[in-house]
Amino acid sequence: MAKQNVAEQFVDILVRAGVRRMYGVVGDSLNPVVDAIRRTDGIEWIQVRHEETAAFAAGAEAQITGRLAACAGSCGPGNLHLINGLYDAQRSMAPVLALASHIPSGEIGLGYFQETHPDQLFRECSHYSELISNPQQMPRLLQSAVQHAIGRSGVSVVALPGDVAARPAPEKAVEHALVTARPTVRPGDGEIEKLVRLVDEADRITLFCGSGTAGAHAEVMEFAGRVKAPVGHALRGKEWIQYDNPYDVGMSGLLGYGAAYEATHECDLLILLGTDFPYNAFLPDDVKIVQVDIRPEHLGRRSQLDLAVWGDVRETVRALNARVKAKTDRRFLDRMLKKHADALEGVVKAYTRKVEKHTPIHPEYVASVLDELADEDAVFTVDTGMCNVWAARYLSPNGKRRIIGSFSHGSMANALPQAIGAQFTDPGRQVVSMSGDGGFSMLMGDFLTLVQYDLPVKVVLFNNSSLGMVELEMLVSGLPSYGTRNTNPDFAAIARAAGAYGVRVEKPKQLTGALKDAFRHRGPALVDVVTDPNALSIPPRISAEMVTGFALSASKIVLDGGVGRMIQMARSNLRNVPRP
Repeated sequence: MAKQNVAEQFVDILVRAGVRRMYGVVGDSLNPVVDAIRRTDGIEWIQVRHEETAAFAAGAEAQITGRLAACAGSCGPGNLHLINGLYDAQRSMAPVLALASHIPSGEIGLGYFQETHPDQLFRECSHYSELISNPQQMPRLLQSAVQHAIGRSGVSVVALPGDVAARPAPEKAVEHALVTARPTVRPGDGEIEKLVRLVDEADRITLFCGSGTAGAHAEVMEFAGRVKAPVGHALRGKEWIQYDNPYDVGMSGLLGYGAAYEATHECDLLILLGTDFPYNAFLPDDVKIVQVDIRPEHLGRRSQLDLAVWGDVRETVRALNARVKAKTDRRFLDRMLKKHADALEGVVKAYTRKVEKHTPIHPEYVASVLDELADEDAVFTVDTGMCNVWAARYLSPNGKRRIIGSFSHGSMANALPQAIGAQFTDPGRQVVSMSGDGGFSMLMGDFLTLVQYDLPVKVVLFNNSSLGMVELEMLVSGLPSYGTRNTNPDFAAIARAAGAYGVRVEKPKQLTGALKDAFRHRGPALVDVVTDPNALSIPPRISAEMVTGFALSASKIVLDGGVGRMIQMARSNLRNVPRP
């Protein structure tokens, strides 16, 4: 048997760790690794057009599968392009191993062509970032990188010079069994007892849920029922907690709707479950707050806590269900459910009048039709900006669908690359990219990746020829919009020229047929929908105290807009409220 080189050993370890593909752009310093992938069963090289796409795709794959995913960039400029997607993966807690290939090892530190220091550059967006400068570091260094990424649910970066990758691997190298799954973490009995006491003493309890409630839907619903608690959620918690939820009061934050804000402020005990919700302007400062999180560094960094509980949400809530006293008074819950239904009734009216005839097309209408036509187990990837608004208010989770976006990092241009990673995990599953024209055009070159691999991703382009969310931020800051208008081509024509299915929709009556045709098409498709840039209604009274991004000042200000089928769920839940 021929002796392995470092690149071959590197690839073998990735395969043992569960990596099925590596996304990237080839380059000379990567050649030994790419060639090793070519000759290794169980892993494939996915050629993208931009390394940022590679990192976003790997992050999406990791979020869909729960397994380690991988991406790579060649030395200098190549691996620098990975950084934005790696930041997103790190902040989304997606286990990703990034290979940053490096200049020849003998030239490091001498200002060589394309020289950077990737082991230093990626430290802020990773749990582990190290340089392999000698074959003797293999395989231990890579094994450590793998276990950092999996164990801490984030990014590891390995910098590897091309000449080191081509050298013989060390003989009798120590390889150990890789840890490829994370354990559950149960809080100690002391913390559980303190939490039980707080719950039993409270009269009005609200649960506010984030992505950490994944896999805990049944336990959270049982707990909410026992203590008669309304349940709100952050955007990243939507897909895990909103469906089949008779206690739902909507979402808080600038994109929020319903009674989540009121429920979190009018309770006497707020329990934050698996959420690192960053907008503390929307969180109360005069009620008791408990936070439960698997990441101890998240505890207390948004709100002053009365109790911090380090543990897995499912295990924590399961322990609570066995110990807390069942409450019988549901007046607070019923009042919040009614407020929620009333709030949704109020905002939905603006988008139910002649919406099928409005030109340019209301984006709310597009999102509503898309939600109705998409598969029950569809994966939606959502661009940052106004597409976040439409996804938050119109996509109906059901326990099977997935909704992925750059919800913590807030990058533009994430939806198409994430759709690539999601589609590779299951070519037969429907994947829909909800793209804005600004985000799509930023990384539009990787639409060619869909064509090259015949990936059946459906890109639904919300084309309002503007950077809509940036315009909103300018307006609420008292500034005229400037530098936000896009001069766009016919994106559908570009899709057809690339060899994909493309259709442009300018009238509401064309929309349903266009989406159905695109969904029936077996390969990649783009539906370019010309939408109304003025569809977003600004509240009539704006506070002068504004802060950047999505956060707002002391007063509650939310966007006025439709809410899709969520009004139906709110009405249904309201019917469960006992009548006197």
